[in-house]
Amino acid sequence: MRRRECITLLGGVALAWPLAARAEQKAMPVIGFLHFASPGPSAPFVAAFREGLSGSGFVEGQNVAIEYRWAEGHYDRLPAMAADLVGRKVDLIATLSGTPTALVAKTATSTIPIVFFTGGDPVVEGLVASFARPGGNLTGVAVQIGELTAKRLELLSELVPQARVIAMLVNPSSSGAELMISDVQDAAHAKGLQPAILKASTESEIDAAFATLTNRHADALIVIGDPFFTDRRDQLAALALRYAIPASYPTRLFAASGGLISYGPSFATGSRQVGMCAGKILKGAKPTDLPVQQPDKFEMVINMKTAKALGLAVPQLLLAQADEVIE
Repeated sequence: MRRRECITLLGGVALAWPLAARAEQKAMPVIGFLHFASPGPSAPFVAAFREGLSGSGFVEGQNVAIEYRWAEGHYDRLPAMAADLVGRKVDLIATLSGTPTALVAKTATSTIPIVFFTGGDPVVEGLVASFARPGGNLTGVAVQIGELTAKRLELLSELVPQARVIAMLVNPSSSGAELMISDVQDAAHAKGLQPAILKASTESEIDAAFATLTNRHADALIVIGDPFFTDRRDQLAALALRYAIPASYPTRLFAASGGLISYGPSFATGSRQVGMCAGKILKGAKPTDLPVQQPDKFEMVINMKTAKALGLAVPQLLLAQADEVIE
């Protein structure tokens, strides 16, 4: 081969190599983020999710993109949003707003990995085959808030020992509403208390539910965990004060918004776990090989300012047991 031809050939290879390398580079992965609620109230969960992702080496805007879809409290918007994400061929779908959102995502695709965060039993609700071997394209974090109802009722009874009628606020649109109502009724009857079930799935229905508390002779209230209620936590805390009703809530976010007492897992921790799980999948892990995780720590938070406004004397033993006391 002549020297000039050799140089030309080598030069052509050198020019072609960067183009071939760029062609082989994988495009930035895209996560579809599907949520029932609104961006503002859900900001702590999103931040925790991003933190979990960063623990796996993924930083939004640098080596991963996130397509956000917010239903603004309307379950009927979720199917179209999930279908849109599937149509965009996202690499993974993350749902942090309970079983209904995860089920919508599952219906939309059987191939794109889905990582969920739910407050129910994912096996009973049809998300996975088992905790250890999820099967299919879903895995995630399950809190099983219903199992905490008895403990929350016990704590509320310590705060309001004279309570005889306990109202329970439930979102009837939730897929696990009937099971939650059954759990609450069983726990109340076991303590010799009379349960009064209130239902609300809109802001106006929340207002109407609180207006019936006097007629129902309710002495205290338990708000059952639901993404809709989490999104309306400021409204719920304000109404509880207006009607002077001692109320128990499922997470710290409610107590921070002025709720009397909360007991449950850290939703920020759960959202962080979802982010970590998503990172593993983006690195090549399969959902079926990632067991559904459960929290191992629960936190009790008491808002003393609200307790004083309600004229409640919080037992010292209860204060000593609290993970956080908001003055």
